[in-house]
Amino acid sequence: MAKVVIPFGPQHPVLPEPIQLKLVCEDEKVLEVVPNIGYVHRGIEKGAEIKDFQQTVHMIERICGICSFIHGMTYCQGIEDLLGLKIPRRAEFLRVTWAEMSRLHSHLLWIGLLADAVGFESLFMQCWKIREIVLDLLEMTTGHRVIQSASVVGGVRRDIDPNQVAQIRAALDQIKKGIDEILPVLLNDYTLKARTVGKGVLTQQQAISLGAVGPTARGSNVRQDMRLLKYAAYDAIDFEPILETAGDSYARALVRTKETYQSINMILKALELMPAGPIQVHPEGWPQGETTQRVEQPRGEVFYYFKGNGTRYLERLKIRTPTFANIPTLLVMIPGCTLADVPVITLSIDPCISCTER
Repeated sequence: MAKVVIPFGPQHPVLPEPIQLKLVCEDEKVLEVVPNIGYVHRGIEKGAEIKDFQQTVHMIERICGICSFIHGMTYCQGIEDLLGLKIPRRAEFLRVTWAEMSRLHSHLLWIGLLADAVGFESLFMQCWKIREIVLDLLEMTTGHRVIQSASVVGGVRRDIDPNQVAQIRAALDQIKKGIDEILPVLLNDYTLKARTVGKGVLTQQQAISLGAVGPTARGSNVRQDMRLLKYAAYDAIDFEPILETAGDSYARALVRTKETYQSINMILKALELMPAGPIQVHPEGWPQGETTQRVEQPRGEVFYYFKGNGTRYLERLKIRTPTFANIPTLLVMIPGCTLADVPVITLSIDPCISCTER
């Protein structure tokens, strides 16, 4: 039978971001996949060299709407490292609180997209209804639902008062009840299991050799989570990365769903342990030297490289996002599957091309 090359993307209903997978097929079976990225380029890394290090914070936050806060936090941590600046402890706890809210709403977004990908439109809306509560919390505490702009070099620009803490706790209880209601329907449904169990298998050794990160790696029983490095206030919050062993699309879904509960618990712990005190210190001097930052985004490790030359402008900023690290895993996940499985398997790594192509 003749082989046919079928382009999946750069525009597809299940993946509205511009990535193309060239699928080499024999009838309905996929034999080979060739990822093709590069449809978007915004010049953000170059922009970091021509804007001063304070202005760059606002640009970095716009790399991705879903990961906006964590991008800003990672950048600020790197600049603070170059400046030798120790930020207030309360600011570190506030950063953890907002980072976990970002992870929570990102995972709820993805669970909704998974439901949509297999045809559960009403469940998709239910997931996003719960996610709206998280966005409301972000708006209440930072002033914005999408681009929070809460981190600054030296700490954070906003505080959370006792009244807001009470509202957050009540809202998290509501979110947990909502997740409790939808997850059994999602994870025990015959159709969803038929589309995910045994599909897109990534073994532990493949995940390690291909450099997989985040839930993609943890779904293949790789104990990798940058929060274990204890940046910000994660040194005060004990947790164990959630692992699954099957390595298929269903395992990756299980990791993300369980991490929603984990993020809720970590937010509550951060609010409980948060000390009183200032939330910001004024930075002095210019960035000098080299440093790196490794932070856990909802999709996995984001890696930042900084090089300062003693002026207000960075000499180099390089960013490697988790989607870029996870795209190679598609080379072993997709071959052997049927054409109909490609959208769900691709969705299972939660690709974010906005982050990937800065």
